[in-house]
Amino acid sequence: MDFSDEQLERYSRHILLKDIGIEGQEKILSGSVLIIGAGGLGAPIALYLAAAGVGKIGIADFDKVELSNLQRQVIHFTSDIGKRKVDSAAEKMKAINPDVETVVYSDYLNSHNIRDVIRDYDFVIDGTDNFASKFLINDACVFEGKPFSHGGILRFDGQTMTVIPNVTPCYRCAFHEPPPANAVPTCSQAGVLGPVAGMLGTIQATEALKFLTGAGELLTGRLLIFNAKTMRFRTVEIRKNPNCPVCGDHPSITELFDGEQAICDLKH
Repeated sequence: MDFSDEQLERYSRHILLKDIGIEGQEKILSGSVLIIGAGGLGAPIALYLAAAGVGKIGIADFDKVELSNLQRQVIHFTSDIGKRKVDSAAEKMKAINPDVETVVYSDYLNSHNIRDVIRDYDFVIDGTDNFASKFLINDACVFEGKPFSHGGILRFDGQTMTVIPNVTPCYRCAFHEPPPANAVPTCSQAGVLGPVAGMLGTIQATEALKFLTGAGELLTGRLLIFNAKTMRFRTVEIRKNPNCPVCGDHPSITELFDGEQAICDLKH
């Protein structure tokens, strides 16, 4: 593709990187990423992917901006309170970079429609705040063969891993099934330090850009865990589980089901 003078200037710091260059920036501009959740994780992810020039960015969230969101969901401003999060996010992404096509999904993603939505994207990012959603995203991405980044935060802690379906361990290889209801609190129940969302979200955005360009080593087969209080990071090796119910040798989960049907809480 031919870059305009404005694009050459806008993306000059990427183009200078020997692992990205013109070819890598072309891949970014022709790539597509779906962000599920426009909250604490989705906010920095959307901003950085738009700034990077990802050609098509989808963002899914059915919630509206609330005052309590503004402590960490940096894509939303005080004037956005009451506005749909997807509209608020899309507005900021276009303001950062008019090159980017934004697609908003304001309906519930569930077992009946999520596969149709993710099918149109090269990479999916999980920015949700509940286990039912995370397992639903994992299973849908495995079924559709869509690479994705898992992310989760709580209090001062964050964790993330990248999954390439049928090649690397999936989320269920690491966590077989959701914990019992109310066994693990959400951010709205236990709290979260605002910048922790930014720390993890930028890691997830980095994984998406690495996937699109082929630069570097993806966070596959490893769960990255950090604690912001001590500022310690560690990785835990995750092995592909031959008995995994969704990606194993003899999967017992072959379709999405009602128990993991709704993306019901995106309030990171």
